[in-house]
Amino acid sequence: MSDLFARQRELVRQHPENELARFSLGRALFDAGDFPGAREQLEVALRRKPDWMVVQILLGKCDLAQGSADAARSAFERALHLARQQHHEGPEAELLELLSGLNT
Repeated sequence: MSDLFARQRELVRQHPENELARFSLGRALFDAGDFPGAREQLEVALRRKPDWMVVQILLGKCDLAQGSADAARSAFERALHLARQQHHEGPEAELLELLSGLNT
């Protein structure tokens, strides 16, 4: 796993403005349980591409994993808006389920 992180960190170092490199590193950090590190990378990716629904969902999942239900709810609501706007039915259903879990 450290080789993967090293390659992805190197890509971000070489191309700091590349949102896909930021997303890839953020996703790897998320998968490894480094939610603050993932959030940092995902926020940069989202600033470069604000309508990136998948990144918005992962930000909400980072917030949820860190115990911030209100921030997660806000992120999921933004992602739901994007899912509907972009006609993504699968993510819409996932987001409705995530939001339902936050309301219980």
